[in-house]
Amino acid sequence: MTDDRHLSEQEGDELLRLDRQLCFPLYAATNLLQRLYRPMLEPLGLTYSQYLVMLVLWEREPVTVGELQSCLRLDVGTLSPMLKRMERAGLVTRIRDPRDERRVLIAPTPKGRDLKIEARGIPHALAKQVGVDAERIHALRELTHALVGQLGEAAERESHPAA
Repeated sequence: MTDDRHLSEQEGDELLRLDRQLCFPLYAATNLLQRLYRPMLEPLGLTYSQYLVMLVLWEREPVTVGELQSCLRLDVGTLSPMLKRMERAGLVTRIRDPRDERRVLIAPTPKGRDLKIEARGIPHALAKQVGVDAERIHALRELTHALVGQLGEAAERESHPAA
């Protein structure tokens, strides 16, 4: 953290400008992306967050709730109600792990698996709508993954400070 005792008032004020923040363009980009995804996901009956869950499940199933939490960086208070809604909609099933009854496994139902076919065109349609070529998307994704990794490490250090 910057030692703000060495900043002048002007320097401090400059650092607090919205256009100088890292958080704001990421926040704005996320909101805009979700807005662009919405009309593509509505025919599938999915919200953006539910789409992310399905992406994980289509890639590897079944997964534990903990694995979903870790992968999507969601807290249990957000994820559990969403999984219950998805289960009521017939998209996922929640079952106890036969090897460890304490763990809940999440898997797509046949209806949930069928959505994968309909969803296949979404990434291409989004890229086309945004007008970004595959090379640029790859570069942005790699840079963003690196940032998420750094932020995750910082959050982990913050939640578990060295004694």
